[in-house]
Amino acid sequence: MSVFFYNQLQQHFGDRFADADNRYCSPVSVQPLVQPQWVSCNPLLAEQLGVEAQQVASDGFLNVITGGDHSSDIKPIALVYSGHQFGVWAGQLGDGRALTLGELAVGDKGELWDIQLKGAGTTPYSRFADGRAVLRSSIREYLGSEAMHGLGIPTTRALCLATSQTPVYREEVETAAVLCRAARSHIRFGSFEHFHYRGDTSGVKALADYVIERHFPVWVGEPQRYRLLLENAVVKTAQMIARWQSVGFCHGVMNTDNMSILGDTLDYGPFAFLDAYDPEFICNHSDTGGRYSFKNQPAVGMWNLNALATAFTSILESEEIVACLKQYEPEFLTCYRQLMAAKLGLEDFQDGDEVLINKLLSLMAKDRVDYSIFFRKLCDFSSQDNSVRDNFIHRDQFDNWAEKYSQRLAAQDLDDSQRSATMRSINPKYVLRNYMAQIAIEKAENGDYSEVERLLKILQSPFEEHPNASEYAGHPPDWAAEIAISCSS
Repeated sequence: MSVFFYNQLQQHFGDRFADADNRYCSPVSVQPLVQPQWVSCNPLLAEQLGVEAQQVASDGFLNVITGGDHSSDIKPIALVYSGHQFGVWAGQLGDGRALTLGELAVGDKGELWDIQLKGAGTTPYSRFADGRAVLRSSIREYLGSEAMHGLGIPTTRALCLATSQTPVYREEVETAAVLCRAARSHIRFGSFEHFHYRGDTSGVKALADYVIERHFPVWVGEPQRYRLLLENAVVKTAQMIARWQSVGFCHGVMNTDNMSILGDTLDYGPFAFLDAYDPEFICNHSDTGGRYSFKNQPAVGMWNLNALATAFTSILESEEIVACLKQYEPEFLTCYRQLMAAKLGLEDFQDGDEVLINKLLSLMAKDRVDYSIFFRKLCDFSSQDNSVRDNFIHRDQFDNWAEKYSQRLAAQDLDDSQRSATMRSINPKYVLRNYMAQIAIEKAENGDYSEVERLLKILQSPFEEHPNASEYAGHPPDWAAEIAISCSS
């Protein structure tokens, strides 16, 4: 009989800080769900984690993640952290509805990945809430995180999703679900802020040492290791947000407790991909002030890094901190310009290309051109084919842009077929639009999980054609504009 992979889970973090009087984490348990059943399991991620897919999809693992198995040696923990929410210090937060089962050693190098449950019940950080996640938000994160991975953007991943007959109470009665996700780390900017604002400098240092030992062992003993850690967070965050902007992804709730110390996309709440290009777009219905609008994401990334840097003041000199933070803007701009140039089929970014890019985006905003559809169609652009211009109302203005674009393409050695093939590997045909997730949610709430499975496979390879899924590559239906996504889940 095969051994379930959860018996391979380690307790590196829990063991490391076991004698710290719950200063970093607290022991918790998975609270049972009524009549649990699988919604979906992710064989692609299972394989990449070195786990047999049938072990993940087993009744045994279903019992573990829904609280029906009390025989294993797993010792789950919930992490404490604090953070700024919508720019305001919120104080202590923590894993209010999440717990880490353990860490799985992956690959020949034994890289540790957290195996975490979201919606498994109350923890000491639940703040009078029920610790549960509803099915609708769990489906969105399950599909959204895998969609981001398919696009090549650093992110947490989704291993499996289960639902139940347990009722939960939000604006209305909904169904409780548990999402099992995997991540290189769940340490956040807010994890460091927590100890800094408590005056616990040893706590900041110990947490920094833990991150370095786990993720950057070559820095252990290096005198500049804390500077290297902050510098890495600055650079990786800049690159992550540049990638968000290039694919039209809106996070929706970029609080410091939702920012990964490794620069991975973390916590999928009210996220969205752009339909019509609108730099002012706000995907979070709760964000009445537009703090986390699409155009503001790069600036918010810098704001959050400043908050992280403040938490590093006990282990770094101010001059070192300033030097690290100064890398954010040039790193973001370099990465974003390269990505946008590639989306246009340009071999490299050159002087003058920024004007070309910005003019195009201005025209797209003016005519509310669909972001993903346009760039996919642009893959087939040629001076002899005018079909791309049909996306625009002000076609004469697009024609003026297209003339300059054609001149820029002509200066390259790539022919149209080579350029088209390259662009198709960069501009996705499929992104997870809100209406697509909504259809999957409504079917799942009626016991039909086939749409979740179908979307999962499409979104994991979004650059491929998928001939039997062309309806997902078109414009959203009119009713999609009625969908409102908020922090409530």
